[in-house]
Amino acid sequence: MAGVHWLAADWGPASLRVWAMTGHEVQAEGAADLSMEHLGPADFEPALLALADSMLPPGEVTPVLVCGVAGARRGWIEVPYARLPCRPSARRPVRAPSTDPRLSVGILPGLCQTDPPDVMRGEETRVAGFLTIRPDFDGTLCLPGTHPKWVRLCDGRVLAFRTAITGELYRLLVRGSILRRAFDDIWNDRLFQAAVDEAFCHPERIAGTLFSLRAGALLDPPTTGQIRGRLSGLLIGSELAAMRDMWQGRPVAVMGCERLSHLYATALDEQGAEVETIAHDRMTLAGLIATFEQTGAAVLTAPDAQPSML
Repeated sequence: MAGVHWLAADWGPASLRVWAMTGHEVQAEGAADLSMEHLGPADFEPALLALADSMLPPGEVTPVLVCGVAGARRGWIEVPYARLPCRPSARRPVRAPSTDPRLSVGILPGLCQTDPPDVMRGEETRVAGFLTIRPDFDGTLCLPGTHPKWVRLCDGRVLAFRTAITGELYRLLVRGSILRRAFDDIWNDRLFQAAVDEAFCHPERIAGTLFSLRAGALLDPPTTGQIRGRLSGLLIGSELAAMRDMWQGRPVAVMGCERLSHLYATALDEQGAEVETIAHDRMTLAGLIATFEQTGAAVLTAPDAQPSML
């Protein structure tokens, strides 16, 4: 593809997304479902080429900047974490081994902290994208999802972060617990908020409260349609209680898919937080562009940066 200067890639646990770039401008993009569980180190380059081969200019070495699980222990090449406090794009990308002479691949490090132990890979690039539009933000960024992250930001740096398992726990309970027998797709905003308040005020009761959802469905069948909203509310409310020290008393920006962002923002607002929602579309790409300009281009376009030398 003529005119492409570099590729940006977001490698998630279950998907890969690639953008063909000319400076800041997207010339083409593609996405594929790819489970990390089915990839070994030698599989990452072929998987990238299967999606991006047609984007590569012929006869040229194209820089490729990658964030996400490609840098994990079982990824393309393990890339050490950058330790907090630091800027989300604190360290230079690490060159990844490749055999195709058209590729010069660099993988970005994630972030880590030791107290309490926590890690992220990929989300730090979304945080970097957020800081391109809010460089002076002093508060907490909430990234809802399968593993929601709460990120404390000040002066363009990540001071601390915490990860919950709320989304995965919801999925496990719906698919693999006794609640699955009573679960349906009915939603009730009032019951959701009541459950948020209940779990936020009494998070220590959540194990018993979750069982009461099943018991209620057995003893009073009309309550079966209440499980979805109450389950979401109980889990999000307990998460808010666990992360109270991260967000209480400071501005909170929620950045995720529209539905989850709305639920988190509603729950936070009811607990007195100063909260706003931020559209998450293209934030990872914005972070990759900013990082490529700051450090990636120098590493991946250096005269000695030849894939065959890795």
